[in-house]
Amino acid sequence: MNKKFFTCDFCSKKFPKKSGLNRHLLIHASEKPYSCDVCDAEFAETYSLTLHLRVHTNEKPYSCDVCNMRFSHKSSSNRHLRVHTNEKPYSCDICNKQFKKDGLRKHFQIHTNEKPYSCDICNKKFSHRNILKKHLHTHTNKKPYSCDTCGKEFSQKRYLNLHSRIHSNEKLLSCDICNKQFCKKDGLMKHFRIHTKEKPYSCDVCYKNFSQKCVLDRHFLTHTHEKPYSCDICNKKFSRKGNLNEHLYTHTNERPFSCEVCGISYSHRKNLKRHYQTHTHEKPHSCDICTKQFSRQSELNRHYRTHTNEKPYFCDICNKYFSQKCHLNRHYLIHTHEKPYSCDVCMAQFSQKNKLTIHFRRHTNEKPYSCDICSNQFSQKDELNIHFLRHTNEKPFSCDVCSKLFARKCHLNTHLWTHRSEKPYSCYMCSKQFSQRGALNRHFCTHIDEKNYSCDLCSKKFAHKGHLNDHYRTHTNTKPFSCDVCGRKFALKSNLNVHFRTHTGEKPYSCDVCNKQFSHTFSFNRHLQSHTNERPFSCDICNKHFFLKWDLKKHFLTHTNEKPYSCEVCNKHFSRKDALNKHFGTHSNQEPYSS
Repeated sequence: MNKKFFTCDFCSKKFPKKSGLNRHLLIHASEKPYSCDVCDAEFAETYSLTLHLRVHTNEKPYSCDVCNMRFSHKSSSNRHLRVHTNEKPYSCDICNKQFKKDGLRKHFQIHTNEKPYSCDICNKKFSHRNILKKHLHTHTNKKPYSCDTCGKEFSQKRYLNLHSRIHSNEKLLSCDICNKQFCKKDGLMKHFRIHTKEKPYSCDVCYKNFSQKCVLDRHFLTHTHEKPYSCDICNKKFSRKGNLNEHLYTHTNERPFSCEVCGISYSHRKNLKRHYQTHTHEKPHSCDICTKQFSRQSELNRHYRTHTNEKPYFCDICNKYFSQKCHLNRHYLIHTHEKPYSCDVCMAQFSQKNKLTIHFRRHTNEKPYSCDICSNQFSQKDELNIHFLRHTNEKPFSCDVCSKLFARKCHLNTHLWTHRSEKPYSCYMCSKQFSQRGALNRHFCTHIDEKNYSCDLCSKKFAHKGHLNDHYRTHTNTKPFSCDVCGRKFALKSNLNVHFRTHTGEKPYSCDVCNKQFSHTFSFNRHLQSHTNERPFSCDICNKHFFLKWDLKKHFLTHTNEKPYSCEVCNKHFSRKDALNKHFGTHSNQEPYSS
């Protein structure tokens, strides 16, 4: 005798009892008559409300016979039991892969690409109802799960569970290779791929492989150019929610985490923890190789990579590897072109806050770092460190080929190209190759030549607003910077600094190849290219090549016959400024033009 089933007219789901069908129909009617007294969540059935209440009461009536782990739902207990039995009774008809019941249903939608659940607010479609529910929290901002210890609220229970381990300091699983610890098994498995180099996730567009699904998802946005997260204040869009959250602090300037010792506040909890150790001076972690000590395990791990040369973090766009995650994050901004920090004075934009801080010192002329030997002051700590080597004459970096010593590692790297003909940097527009990234960047300007800022008086265009501001002074003849020694005035602070070296005899730029010294970067850069023999700038008319873009501009005037420099005394015109200065000396008692 055939058993009678009751079928839903909306979705064709079958039920053995009429009461089961009636309860199910409430889902389609969107009627949710039962609500939670604690968090006001609404449900279509009393059974669902009963299960939900256990979230608040923490009631777990079902336990595992093998490991005694407890569960609030019977179905969760049954699902957990299969962890011990490794039972996977359901197999896919298409690829024969085996799953537990829920796993098969989710897996099958990979083949059908079915997404039956859509968001009523933004029409985004999802393959599973629970994913839709999680997505809805992004619109409602509802966070029904709160931590009993610190009161922090979460939109999903799994986030609360992960957060709870911060208080319990629970770290059960450790990596056999590097001893790093993890709260969850999947976290350990993801980490382990750093050692095995396994990349099981592949991009359908470019077939690039990745070790983690989230990294593949992030990479996929480079093809779609999708930026689903936008700032409510300035409408700036971001591809990742974490980037949006960090950006929001630039508007609110919120610093909710404060130090109990000195009262200094931070926008992120991790920064507060890092700061707190400056009070305790605790350094419990030491390096087995050089015995250097560190306050945090993560600092030791980073330091250890200086010995092993390990670079576990890689860019999924260009495959470049990094030893630290912060370096990878900073590198990502090259691809996304995000510059969330802007200068209030000149509106220049920066990808990192510390770069904005350094830039701002140009306006304030602040130089917080001073040399203990000669009292010379600097705006950046790196500049002080480099300067200090001139007193100690220390050159810690040596060439493995010729044993030549260098004060800075970047100078050693530049020098190494003199031993090999390798040119690893190539221009993607014309395929021309260069031995140094700086030379590639200079060459790239010949393709772009984008100049968005134009002068209202003479229509000359500039690539940067700062260059336009400097140019304006040629019309107003404003020279706000004067030399304390001889009184000569200059339109630009940089020109005053270069001029001042004629009094001090200072030559801060030294060639690592031949040790020749220079007083300013213009001469230094031109000299450097005499060793590499690279001439990245070419004339469109006669194809002649030049070391510097400035040389190309001067040469171009020979084709146009343009003479932009005129003598104020006799009105004679010249194509080059140095020729005007030379001519000006023919008029008695006249001071040459100054920049």
